[in-house]
Amino acid sequence: MCLIHDLGECFTGDIPTFLKTEKDRNVEDSLLGQWVSSLPVEISVELKALYSEMDAQQTKEAKLYKSLDKLEALIQHNESPLNTWSENEYELNKTYAFDTVSFSEWLSGLRKEILKDTLEKIENEK
Repeated sequence: MCLIHDLGECFTGDIPTFLKTEKDRNVEDSLLGQWVSSLPVEISVELKALYSEMDAQQTKEAKLYKSLDKLEALIQHNESPLNTWSENEYELNKTYAFDTVSFSEWLSGLRKEILKDTLEKIENEK
């Protein structure tokens, strides 16, 4: 799941989550679906099943992939200079992904540590 979750961005580019529209998602999903359908049947069936599981967010694996994806984005922001952040990212980095990681005490703890890094970064670089 972690390896394939962003394959649709090969067709559309990486649009930040706070800028991505429903139309963008539909285009990405459509192009990805066409590409997956063009693969050999056994691979196509397996990928479609994985994407379906990822979309449903019911399994621990799907929840873990989604959490890691969001946490990685936050860590990237913390590693980037503040002058690369858009204005809304200051608040987003303080609130993003807490709901996604709530199924796991460990991931919730990791999210809190990332928040500490965010707050320290903002305080030290302003």
